[in-house]
Amino acid sequence: MVGAAAVGLLLAVQARINGALGARMDDGIAAGLISFACGFTVLFAAALLIPRARRGFRNLAAALREPGGLRPWQCLGGVCGGYLVFTQGMAATALGVAMFTVAVVAGQVSSGLVVDRLGLGPAGPQRVTPARLVGAVLAVVAVLISVSAQLGGAQASWLVLLPALAGVGLGWQAAVNGRMKQAADSAVFASMVNFGVGMTALALAFAVEVLVRGLPELPAEGWLYTGGFLGIFVIGGSVALVRYTGVLLLGLGMIAGQLVGALLLDVFAPATRDGIATSTVVGVLLTLVAVGVAAMPDRAGRGARHLPR
Repeated sequence: MVGAAAVGLLLAVQARINGALGARMDDGIAAGLISFACGFTVLFAAALLIPRARRGFRNLAAALREPGGLRPWQCLGGVCGGYLVFTQGMAATALGVAMFTVAVVAGQVSSGLVVDRLGLGPAGPQRVTPARLVGAVLAVVAVLISVSAQLGGAQASWLVLLPALAGVGLGWQAAVNGRMKQAADSAVFASMVNFGVGMTALALAFAVEVLVRGLPELPAEGWLYTGGFLGIFVIGGSVALVRYTGVLLLGLGMIAGQLVGALLLDVFAPATRDGIATSTVVGVLLTLVAVGVAAMPDRAGRGARHLPR
């Protein structure tokens, strides 16, 4: 859980950097494509240099050919990351960042419960215990509280379905990426495939956008292009951890880390002069409580983590 929170903290920093890049370019899809492309380039080079990662090519091919093995659709988790970036450009401005965030988190924790129950991730089937259900609800409430100061101007509409579906996709992405890592026996290789798939999806969206808007201008500041490198650790960490935490606990830990990271950024590197709302601090603390509740042992199942098959 500490590892999941650390991944979430990195994700908060990455979001700040990618958000700044998107704002400078006035193009969220282009910023996402640059982030994915940078991460993919580094991971592809690493996959060629690291022996275990090189074996991932062969291991994945064998798993796809094996009867009852990995399915091709289980290699497409990166599409969900690309879709999330797409929805940021489509709905975040119209809904407001606060409502957008709540919708993503609600979809993510709901998906985590279902995905864990069905056993789609490498951790296998897991019971929907009262503690896990209460923790999931608390997490949504905590995020709602933490962003409540920004909800005043948000307009709810059918667009809220877009970030909610993106959140559902994040749960599914964690599950299939974990399965792919298990089949390839390499977190580096699985992360590379995830970045490659997401990059391809964003490249298609960007190609359509270019026909409409033309090419954006690239800013000169080098630090704006470091988001993709942080994404390597975000995706790699989640791929490695989901086997042990399950999808729901991984998502809750990352949400807690994101909120803590966002709070620290607002303290030490504020993007605005608005200050920190009390509701934000309360929401962060309640998120930590939600993670603790959801992580309580399943005593009804005598501590067993998996359901009988």
